[in-house]
Amino acid sequence: MELAGGKLRLDHPAEHVARLTIDNPAKRNALDHEILDAFASTLPDLDARCLLVAATGPVFSAGYDIGNLPREEFADRAEALVAHPFHEAIDALDRYPFPSVAAMNGHAIGGGLELALACDLRLASEEARLGMPPARLGLVYSHTGLRRFVDAIGASRTRELFFTARNVNAGTALQWGLVNTVVAAGELEQRSVAYAARIAAHAPLSLRGNKRALRELLAAEGRLDPAVERELVELREACFRSEDFFEGVRAFAEKRAPRWQGR
Repeated sequence: MELAGGKLRLDHPAEHVARLTIDNPAKRNALDHEILDAFASTLPDLDARCLLVAATGPVFSAGYDIGNLPREEFADRAEALVAHPFHEAIDALDRYPFPSVAAMNGHAIGGGLELALACDLRLASEEARLGMPPARLGLVYSHTGLRRFVDAIGASRTRELFFTARNVNAGTALQWGLVNTVVAAGELEQRSVAYAARIAAHAPLSLRGNKRALRELLAAEGRLDPAVERELVELREACFRSEDFFEGVRAFAEKRAPRWQGR
């Protein structure tokens, strides 16, 4: 089944396994409104015992598709994409009642990496590189997104990933706990389907119950004082209207060094 104008596909490659495949190769599988909305609207209707999230081509996802927004519309449209459809798609993945697996066929950058991290488990091609570039873009990342990284790889590695903005290879990602398994590039599709099928063959009550318990335990650890949470949300919202964010995104797209102004 084709979704998001053909940029997202749904199929069932094994018994009790549903697979959503990002297919937006012209934009390096960047996440746009249509793709994100399709994730958010499709996931609540699925009842497969394992969800597999995959992508076509050499890149899993290059993140948000905001590189060509005009200056006069940049702040509002960038925030509208990054803060709302993305949050809803990630929340739908997080709330999927059964285990989910990301099959990273190649680079997973920024929002593309968080999309994979919202899945319970991750397989990566040995050719994949993973990175978070907010520091190169002038972007204040969401506290919920940062929490997801801290849960997966700890505070020290999260600081390294976000403060250095460097990409790490699949072997390093495996050492850090950012991925669970690294496989040969030509074997990822077969291995990921077999991996998902093995999970889906187990008792559905156990899969659903254990995922719910783990989710609630992690959520309890990450709760913030409401006033502090509002402050962090406002800090992020302010960055969308900064000169540095606009400059960072433009410089990233144009492959040049940004000229930061600190405002």
